[in-house]
Amino acid sequence: MSCINWQNFIVIDPEIHHGEPCIKGTRVPVAILVGNIADGMTINEVIQEYPQVTHESMRAALAYAADVVRQDILFPLAG
Repeated sequence: MSCINWQNFIVIDPEIHHGEPCIKGTRVPVAILVGNIADGMTINEVIQEYPQVTHESMRAALAYAADVVRQDILFPLAG
């Protein structure tokens, strides 16, 4: 399976959804898509909920999230 270039599918524009990363050509935030997967939805279920999102753009959203996690410094939660 080849790596997807998320830059081809994700836009960060202050004029679109307050600058949140969104799927190009839509106002669907990446955080919503990734959150739905984290909540247990399948990719197909998310696409049914957001028909303007494709399988490729879902893969791009997950690749973007993975890149963000790799680049950010994470701190353990106190608890």
